[in-house]
Amino acid sequence: MKFQVMGPGCPKCNELANNVTKAATEQGVDFELEKISGLDEMMKYGVMMTPALAIDGEVKCVGKVPTVEEIKAMLS
Repeated sequence: MKFQVMGPGCPKCNELANNVTKAATEQGVDFELEKISGLDEMMKYGVMMTPALAIDGEVKCVGKVPTVEEIKAMLS
């Protein structure tokens, strides 16, 4: 499973990356985490606000930091 965390590297982006890592680890998911900070790359996903989270290329969350539990629900 591939997670893409999109944003400029701000504290909220880092919090999102940490939450993704914790949720995937707790669920026993084999994953890859990619951080995307380039505006052009984010635009390819249609992301206009950060932070944003995509799972396997599908945008799941934009403009907020989902909790570990919310990310776990996205994985189900």
